[in-house]
Amino acid sequence: MLYYSLNRQSPPVDFRTATIAGQAPDGGLYFPENIPKFSAEFLRDLPRLSQADIACEVMRPYVGDTIPEADLRRICAETVNFEFPLVPVTEHISSLELFHGPTLAFKDVGARFMSRCLGYFSQGETAPVTVLVATSGDTGGAVAHGFLGVLGVEVVILYPSGKVSPLQELQLTTLGQNITALEVEGNFDDCQRLVKQAFLDEGLTSRRTLTSANSINVARWLPQQLYYLFAMQQWAPAAPPVVAVPSGNFGNLCAGLLAHASGLPVGHFIAACNANDAGAEYLRTAIFTPKTAVATISNAMDVGHPSNFVRILELFKHEHATISQLLSGYTVSDADTSATIQRVQAEHDYLLDPHGAVAFFALENYLREYPAAAGFLLATAHPVKFPEVVEPLIGRKVELPSALHYLLEKPKQSVPLAPSYESLREWLLQ
Repeated sequence: MLYYSLNRQSPPVDFRTATIAGQAPDGGLYFPENIPKFSAEFLRDLPRLSQADIACEVMRPYVGDTIPEADLRRICAETVNFEFPLVPVTEHISSLELFHGPTLAFKDVGARFMSRCLGYFSQGETAPVTVLVATSGDTGGAVAHGFLGVLGVEVVILYPSGKVSPLQELQLTTLGQNITALEVEGNFDDCQRLVKQAFLDEGLTSRRTLTSANSINVARWLPQQLYYLFAMQQWAPAAPPVVAVPSGNFGNLCAGLLAHASGLPVGHFIAACNANDAGAEYLRTAIFTPKTAVATISNAMDVGHPSNFVRILELFKHEHATISQLLSGYTVSDADTSATIQRVQAEHDYLLDPHGAVAFFALENYLREYPAAAGFLLATAHPVKFPEVVEPLIGRKVELPSALHYLLEKPKQSVPLAPSYESLREWLLQ
């Protein structure tokens, strides 16, 4: 499998090169030259296969011969060694819980897969690889834990000061070792802009080997297909489901669409957005206009210019009519998000986090229009990560899982950074 740049000014590369580089020299995102197809036998046997077997089958064509079969199987087994339950909430809506990994967020899968791939690729290298990543919340913690202690890899995380939840901040600022958190005085778009500039700075990249662990990196983006296959293992109705995905940078949704292109039987997808709805607006109007990010209570989706949307356009050959047949966009307000958390808890005894609530609201509205359908939402984070939003709405404390109590005893370690590229460059070259 080769990957080409969506800017089409760089030569195609294999999975190893795409993973280490993060993005192409011309600034474009890498995209696979062909989309593998799932065999009929694989889809038929899906309910009986192990998660590790599914992961290996899905990822093998994308990895190609860059990782031997035995090593890939080990990487896949370590990546998905926790549960992904599909939990019924109402008669027609279920919740795919993606928060049973070590940092209680869906991004554990991509971060664990990429960290292990990069660890394999860095064997025998003399100079360390620097993973440079921007986070709006959960990416930072997942990447920090995924790469913690990986030999030959240094991790630098940029996060917006005051715009991630307290638990999210603890998860990315308390580990030490090979993990450094840069606390940027700005928003997520500022963090993402600085990371992109760093990759395009030849004076910097000639002195430090940089790669990205955001979902722009194929090794972070592609494993997200696995969520949808694990859901379909558990899907009982005969009709294909409608799937609502909380959408910020659009990597997760794009992975689901890629799995569908490979043959996974999904009936329809929903891009569930908060006020940062450039993607949803495109689906409604056929016009994509990046916006300035605004703060919402579903903060991990506060992305005004979603990087991965260009991959969705590429997957559908930029044909809005084709995209909009399979994918709908919804914009959900903070007021509706809050009301949904309260109502679903009261009526169904199920607690949503703010991002899951955005998806639930969008899915519920879609099913009102198509009452014969049923579907599931992707619950991308545990509600405990957003106590300042959730607890006042339900009138009680959300208990921190015992596995994370150790975080409360660790001091925060972060480096303040101005939202200017000169500040980042100076720090990286120190």
